Formats: sequence, C-alpha cells, structure tokens
Amino acid sequence: MDLRRWHYFAVLAEEMHFTRAAARLFVSQPSLSQQIRAFEAELGVALLDRSGPRFALTDAGRVAATEARELLDRLDRARGVIAAAGRGDSGRLRVAYTRSAPGPLAGDLVAAYRARFPGVELALETGWTSLNLTRLAAGEIDLGFVRPPVTHPGVEVAAVGSEEVLIALPSGHDLARRRGRLRRAWIAGEPVVFWPRENGPGQYDAISAQVWPAGVPPIVREEPEDEQLMRAVAEGLGIAAVPEHRARALRRRGVVLRRLEDPVPRIDLGLAWRPGAIPPVVRAFVDLAAKMP
Repeated sequence: MDLRRWHYFAVLAEEMHFTRAAARLFVSQPSLSQQIRAFEAELGVALLDRSGPRFALTDAGRVAATEARELLDRLDRARGVIAAAGRGDSGRLRVAYTRSAPGPLAGDLVAAYRARFPGVELALETGWTSLNLTRLAAGEIDLGFVRPPVTHPGVEVAAVGSEEVLIALPSGHDLARRRGRLRRAWIAGEPVVFWPRENGPGQYDAISAQVWPAGVPPIVREEPEDEQLMRAVAEGLGIAAVPEHRARALRRRGVVLRRLEDPVPRIDLGLAWRPGAIPPVVRAFVDLAAKMP
C-alpha cells in the first residue's frame, strides 16, 4: 500500500477540510481528492460520507484516521531508532573488563560512554586479557579491555591509559620499614608470588622486564586471582608486582605497598575490538576512548 495516501488521509481527517489539508500537504485540492479516492479503492471501503454539503468520516473512516496516525507515528519512531543506530546512539554493546584494571582507567571511560549514549544498552562483564581476546575474536563480546602488548589475529588494540606498578610486601618484611622508593637491587633475590603467564603474556613480560631486569627470581606460588595473590603476600610467602589501582583496591591487613625507584615501572591498558566493518556503537566507544585524557 502507498504510505503517502495514509499520510494524506491522516491530515485530511485532522483538518476535515480539503483546501486546508491540501495546503498543509503542498498539493492541489484535486490531487488530494484523487489520492483519497484511490486510498478508499485500495481499502475497498468508503472512508468519507459525501452526501451532505460538507463531507464527514464514515465509521470506517474514523477507524482509518486512528490507524493512520498510529502508523505514521510508528514510522517516525522507526526512522528515529534506525537513525540513532546508524549514529551509534542506540543498540547493545557487550564489553568485558580485565580483572587487573577495575579502577578509573576503564571505569571512567564506561561511565563517560554511558552518559554520552544513554540509549545504548551496556552488557558488562569481567575477564582477563587472553580470555577477552579469545571471546572477542569469536564474536562473543564487542569490546574488551586488555593489557598490551598483545598479538592476536583478527583483533585491533589501542592504548587508553597507563598506570604505575607497585610492589606488595608482607608487612613484617624488612623492606616494608624502609622509607622512600625501593631499589631494584633490594628485591632482586626475593621470592615472588605471580599469576600465570598465559593469562596475559604481554603484561607479564612487561612487568617482569621493568621490575626484574635480570630476570624474575624464583616464583614460589602462582595465583590466577589477584585477591589470592595479595593473600599470599600477607601470609609472608613472597612479594608481588601489582598494578596500582588493583593493588590499592585489594589492599589488606598484612600487606604494605611501595613504589620502585626510577625508571618507574608502568603498564598500559588497552581497548580491543574486531577490525573491518565496525558497528556504530563500537566505533562510538573507540572514538570516545581516543578523546579521553
């Protein structure tokens, strides 16, 4: 059916006057009359009672007027929703944090996106670098926070921030009582609590190279969760190198945090996505990340 005729009839039903309706529609009165008759023919029913000096709506005409307005309103909403989706203003976005970065680096970006695009439904979850990359490549998420450097086929990564790496010490350790920054030589022979390298090889190697340039001392325990890593430090099993925001968020009794001497060790936080035809909601998030301070 011709949607233009639904529009013509809706305007005529509002004006109840051919001349005024034709003026609103920017068509001639004869053309409007012809289109209304064609509309009645399409529907197979009379919409106007033309028996008197002025026309009136038939019962079918009153129903058609209501349906026409609802249909046109629905079309307007559809246009708006489609246009918003094309701009990245609406839709659904699946984002995975990485457990090592729960602080402001990722949180501020998500909050800024939520404020800028309130019409987008955010589905948020938490993983780790290798898992996020695998799920991203499989299409299970749209964006994933990761710890660069990473190499993964079919994935693009951009750095969105960095943070300092702190040394977590048992509170009873001799180094915990020292003032100022720690020297690397002081921790070179200390036993270490670390997480498995396969969780994030790039971050693991970046931390190791900056904190222990001569090579990581004996690892006495591996813990996949940072909470358990900090517990092991509190129990006096060894020291650990932990990103600052994560370390401070998990700070517990029995653990002291210290900074290292220059050059200060730092690690990046990255945002990963699938390249190619990027959906507007993903592109909007990536563009916003590039503008964040």
